[in-house]
Amino acid sequence: MASKFADRNFQVDDRLADAAHGDVDAYYDLGMAYSVGYAGTCVDLVQAHKWFNLAAMAGVSRGQECRAEIAEEMSAREIAEAQRQARAWLALTTRAAA
Repeated sequence: MASKFADRNFQVDDRLADAAHGDVDAYYDLGMAYSVGYAGTCVDLVQAHKWFNLAAMAGVSRGQECRAEIAEEMSAREIAEAQRQARAWLALTTRAAA
């Protein structure tokens, strides 16, 4: 499935549902939405880092690049929180899939 971020009908709730089913493009799209404040989201670098981190862990190279870029604007505490949230998301979705 290709990234839907450029689609003018992009909906965060839809991409969250896709992410819950393991759609790695949704991880990236959510990172983009939170990094720029798109589709009703506020800019939230912790959330953006979380989603880019999930995309990066799934092998999405552009997720790795974006995660590195926004990490430069974040404190160590914010990065640690984003990583904690990414682990929590993985634990939740892994349990739900089992």
